[in-house]
Amino acid sequence: MIRVLSALALVATVSACATTNELLGPPADLGNFSLGHNVVVAPRAGTSSVVSREVSEEELTTALRDAIAARFERYDGSKDYHLGVSIEGYVLARAGVPVVAAPKSGMIVRVTVWDDAKGEKLNVPPEQMTVFEDLDGESFFGSGWSQTADVQLEDIARKVAKEIENFLAEQNAEKGWFKDEEEPAVAIGDAQAGEQPAISVTPIPEADAQTAAQEEPS
Repeated sequence: MIRVLSALALVATVSACATTNELLGPPADLGNFSLGHNVVVAPRAGTSSVVSREVSEEELTTALRDAIAARFERYDGSKDYHLGVSIEGYVLARAGVPVVAAPKSGMIVRVTVWDDAKGEKLNVPPEQMTVFEDLDGESFFGSGWSQTADVQLEDIARKVAKEIENFLAEQNAEKGWFKDEEEPAVAIGDAQAGEQPAISVTPIPEADAQTAAQEEPS
């Protein structure tokens, strides 16, 4: 058993390093996105499952806010967009009977994206996400065996932030959330008297274009 727990602890360390290094890679295509307000609330912080370790509302909101900041402050687009995230529920797995009773850590959130320039929400209703820890050698036995509550919370917060990034990238590809509007028609030719009338040309869209939460920031 000691050897098993030691191996699981090693997997947890490697997993944490891999997640951190992932932020060093190229970010997703979010167009002109720049993070404005980063608002995280946890109205149901005290109602976690009986199989969960308990953490405070401040611990929950701080962990997710920090994870969102680490992921989205990499973007330096020309326009501000605000993220409002409500934590609706969470589980930080306790140690249990391996395979049979060991729960998985997870979090349920509702995400709302605001366009600062337009002063309006981009998604109504908020996007609800349920995120669980990865199915790897560690979570097969339940992260409650090898991780403290703080480490579990940091890990699941990073996964939620990544899921939010995936959602934004999908919406940008499908709906152009973070793409600048096309420039006005361009007139070709001089406007001097006696010359041919000006010709209006519509800019050609960028080639190979990809197809495809609830609280208001203060």
